[in-house]
Amino acid sequence: MATITERTALDGAKSFKAEVRLKGYPAQRATFKRKTDAKKWVQDTESAIREGRHFKTLEAKKHTFADLADRYIKDVLPGKPKQEVRQKMQMEWWRERMGIYALADVTPALIVQFRDELANGITYRGTQRTPATVVRYMAALSHAFTVAVKEWGWLDDSPTRKVKKPTEARGRVRYLEDDERERLLTACQASKNKQLYLCVILALSSGMRQAELMGLKWQDVNLTDGFIILHETKNGDRRRVPLSGLGLSLLQEYSIIRRLDTPLLFPGIVNQNTPLNLRSAFEGALKTAQITDFKWHDLRHCTASYLAMNGASLAEIAEILGHKTLAMVKRYAHLSDGHVSNVVSSMNAKIFGGV
Repeated sequence: MATITERTALDGAKSFKAEVRLKGYPAQRATFKRKTDAKKWVQDTESAIREGRHFKTLEAKKHTFADLADRYIKDVLPGKPKQEVRQKMQMEWWRERMGIYALADVTPALIVQFRDELANGITYRGTQRTPATVVRYMAALSHAFTVAVKEWGWLDDSPTRKVKKPTEARGRVRYLEDDERERLLTACQASKNKQLYLCVILALSSGMRQAELMGLKWQDVNLTDGFIILHETKNGDRRRVPLSGLGLSLLQEYSIIRRLDTPLLFPGIVNQNTPLNLRSAFEGALKTAQITDFKWHDLRHCTASYLAMNGASLAEIAEILGHKTLAMVKRYAHLSDGHVSNVVSSMNAKIFGGV
């Protein structure tokens, strides 16, 4: 029910008090100088209440972006332990710049302003932020707004939906040529670090991430049937990693002299309950082997590249590496062109016969 009451002040000026009352909702009131404005407000308010938009708009005016960031950090991020530290830093960056704004005033244009500031900013290392970094910051912001819309009812829609994200550079593909691989393995065998050679072999043969490999525990290794179960992975899913060939053979030999004071396969030198740090040993081996522009994570690219060159499909590579989608492994597609060509040739021969 809506009513409009005309009022006359002592100086003769007229005003119109509009009131909207709908069952189950608090009364809404506003005053206007013109009756036509009062009628329009009544119509818009009734429609907004019935459609569930009116009180969300009020929430957006009542809460600031600082309120959103603080609640997101406090209530949501603890449920994302792997991303908590990084995304807290990202949300605090946005909070410093937009914290004083009411949510109703956080527009796509405002976000674009700070997106560009972020893209042109300099990191603590003195380098400019990459498009990939900007995308990560915007992803954290977008999820916070999504939660505010869907779970808290603070907004009708997320302003980030209309903001374009930077285009990320194509994924890096750096793998070892045959001669490079031989030189690196020779250097690893000669290293003073006795675990380096085994770890590099396991990384190359399995595609495990460095954190996955160095965090392995003996209880998760089945040397009889030749597999490892990874409980803690980047995407949160358990993954079964097959072991075979040289990697399995070396690990079986290594198990004979395993340490009994720690569950870790590769315990640290100072603290047996923390993983071994191979950084300096690996960098030394790269230097000895005269290999440049190569990082530990590139061993994982080697695994994927070798799989592609040996006929594995993108779906198979994704399963072995632990990717949920094929997007991350499409960078290796060009390496399997020969396999793809053979498949197409086989199909054509079967359908049309040999030519």
